[in-house]
Amino acid sequence: MSKTFELETLKMRLGDAALAHLDLHLRIQRALRSLVLEGALAPGQKLPGTRVLASSLGLARDTVESAYEQLHRDGFIVRRQGSGSYVRDSLGAPLKGMARGRSAPAGPAMAGAAGAGLSQRGQAIFDSGGIADQQVARAFATGLPETRSFPADVWQRLQRQVLRDHRSQVLLHGDPLGAQPLREAIAAYLNLERGARVDAAQILVLSSTRQALFLCGLLLADAGQGVAIEDPGYFGARKAFEAAQARLVPIPVDEQGLRMDALRALGRGVRCVYVTPSHQYPTGVTLSLERRLELVRWAAESGAWIVEDDYDSEFHYDGLPTACVQGLDAQQRTLYVGTFGKTLYPGLRMGYMVLPPPLIQAFAHARSIMDGHTPQALQLTAARFMEEGHYNAHIRAMRKLYAARRQAMFEAVGRHLQPVVQAALPQGGMQLPCYLRPGFSEQKTIRQAAAAGLHLSGLSRLYQGPRKREGWLLGYAAMSEHEIVSAVARLARALAA
Repeated sequence: MSKTFELETLKMRLGDAALAHLDLHLRIQRALRSLVLEGALAPGQKLPGTRVLASSLGLARDTVESAYEQLHRDGFIVRRQGSGSYVRDSLGAPLKGMARGRSAPAGPAMAGAAGAGLSQRGQAIFDSGGIADQQVARAFATGLPETRSFPADVWQRLQRQVLRDHRSQVLLHGDPLGAQPLREAIAAYLNLERGARVDAAQILVLSSTRQALFLCGLLLADAGQGVAIEDPGYFGARKAFEAAQARLVPIPVDEQGLRMDALRALGRGVRCVYVTPSHQYPTGVTLSLERRLELVRWAAESGAWIVEDDYDSEFHYDGLPTACVQGLDAQQRTLYVGTFGKTLYPGLRMGYMVLPPPLIQAFAHARSIMDGHTPQALQLTAARFMEEGHYNAHIRAMRKLYAARRQAMFEAVGRHLQPVVQAALPQGGMQLPCYLRPGFSEQKTIRQAAAAGLHLSGLSRLYQGPRKREGWLLGYAAMSEHEIVSAVARLARALAA
């Protein structure tokens, strides 16, 4: 702006839709503030008197006076008795990019600026990107449970009981390790249903599996130290360990799960190994009992830790599930990770870890720094849900439901997509791995499906080594059998087109 006050510029700013919800005096204050920050009103520049500006804008003088007074209190202008109001001299150079008082949104054009002041760890996280969780239940989203059948009325009743019985206590901060009733309920469940050997004192309640894995990366390995992970493997685990600056060492998987010969070949080159033994993600194979025992021996001999992600062990459809590694580990080198996001509902944001006794306090301290605790009202509601038998009943119902949906998905793929993919029927889990036949491109089929409104999760991105298999993971747990058949037929038409 020139040295004279340009009224039209101010009027334009007052018409900004972003200020429309504010009172008039605040709209004037915000508009003038943005002009000062941008340098349109220069340091030392005199503002018009409140009477003159009010007359020009067609407003009451008191409205303009309130705006000037707020600018004065905030330090943007100085008011001199008998002289007038001036932009403060000491504000310095204008702040670039503060158009109309708002920061520009982050996006591709901001990539350089966004990484400019970050630490090396921050820059690495920024460069590698985040994780896009499925927020809508649509075909064929992975990792989403059936939420339409969740007993919400029971949950709400128990939550009301908790708020009534505990009153203001649940509104305060909680123990970083978790609410005692929930820790006891989890320990009892794991000992009975998963063959674990757990005391409630070993339980750490968290917000998610990824939080648990990030803590493992921070506390079990220094930056640059090796963490062995399955190849192919869970993408969220890879991102969590990468964020902790661990050096990832991919270990191949075969029909019996993690290959122990490849792990042993590393010697003492890794601090811990991440495994999904119940239903390996994404192949669905189960780690054999022989390999579980060998894994336990390897950890004891090498002084390394086992991070056991038992994420959907509850949903095993063919025969009895194998006992968890933690229950076989007499040397207590295993950290067991579980989640309620699959067994209850993802929006609950609640998981847990079983920690070897020497690690409990270190993880509790780290959790207290990270986010303190999980909301107590939700924890105590979950505890009652488990104590009254609703948890086991819900799992039994979902196990039966998912088994039928898995079969429906397998048969529909065989009927409609047999020329395109070969489906593998896992013993459990919530998704069906499908491997593309020669001549088909993973990326092309994903684009064709997206054009038809269908979501396909590619398999190749889950591999770290040079040998990658192309295909998809088809989630089925959140879809009815009718929806599954209809969606697979729609996918077949999209690929044929």
